[in-house]
Amino acid sequence: MPHDTVALFPQTTLEAPAVSQDQFREAMSLLGAPVVLVTTDGPGGRQGLTVSAISSVSDTPPTVLVCLNRSNRSHQAFLKNGVIGISVLSPVHHDLARIFASRSVEPDEKFSRGDWIPGETGSALLSDALVTLDCEIDAIHSAGTHDVLFCAVKSISTSADAEHGLAWFSRDFHHLPVKRV
Repeated sequence: MPHDTVALFPQTTLEAPAVSQDQFREAMSLLGAPVVLVTTDGPGGRQGLTVSAISSVSDTPPTVLVCLNRSNRSHQAFLKNGVIGISVLSPVHHDLARIFASRSVEPDEKFSRGDWIPGETGSALLSDALVTLDCEIDAIHSAGTHDVLFCAVKSISTSADAEHGLAWFSRDFHHLPVKRV
């Protein structure tokens, strides 16, 4: 599993406008995002957390990206295991999202909630998630305090009966209707 880091733009000597951490966080709170649990299991141990920094990258090959803070206690387990399970949540998972977001809840306690199934990579996937993606970490790019994990999607499962998705916007959870075509 390669862990490539590529510098796209060289450092410039131009001064960027001063943007405070508080300004940036406030602006990003108004960027709606899905609520997902990301998990990993393997030699680095079983870990999981709630994230909203996830995005589709490409459908050829199927690739997503997930941003993880390097100071998070689970960060090293993701890198050592090289695999990631992604469970996209619906409103029924509101409490589970809060539990996985908590820094005070231990991994064993987190995984004692919900119905988990192993993916082909070994990562835990929430059986009743709106969507699950079972992935291998293909490349990593470091930016500021975070690593961007580019993940090759190995399998996908979707829920046929979901009526709403769960989104994070303005520092709160919101229900989004699922439109079936």
